[in-house]
Amino acid sequence: MYVKTVKMRSVLKTLVTVLIIAAVVFAAIYTLNRLLKPSAITLETESERIAFLEGLGWETSGEAINCREVTIPEEWNEVYVKYNDLQLEQGFDLSKYKGRPAVIYSYSILNYDGKPQNIVANLVICGDKLIGGDVSCTELGGFMQGLAKTK
Repeated sequence: MYVKTVKMRSVLKTLVTVLIIAAVVFAAIYTLNRLLKPSAITLETESERIAFLEGLGWETSGEAINCREVTIPEEWNEVYVKYNDLQLEQGFDLSKYKGRPAVIYSYSILNYDGKPQNIVANLVICGDKLIGGDVSCTELGGFMQGLAKTK
């Protein structure tokens, strides 16, 4: 018959080592998950929305020039698919919100390089979370880009 005696200290050391390794692995996975997924941006008030745009380098008119309620359609045409492609480039995904109501807040942009007029930033908000947006020129033949200010 074979009998092995194990001291409690060695079992405790092993258990602590395993817990430390598990905590480090959990922290690494949590950190990577936060870095790879955009964090939810909460924009409940006018001042928060303006501060967000200013944080991106935009100078606004100081208040929304338009606010409209929309429903993200269940079925998308080519326009929605292309718009969502722009959102995906920014870390957003409107497909998660199909069929849900949202509000689009539009702000005049005063410091767009080369085109000082008819430039707006649109923030798409569901509940109080930013789910998408763009900066665009409202003139005929205008353009649309992501929210980040390009140099």
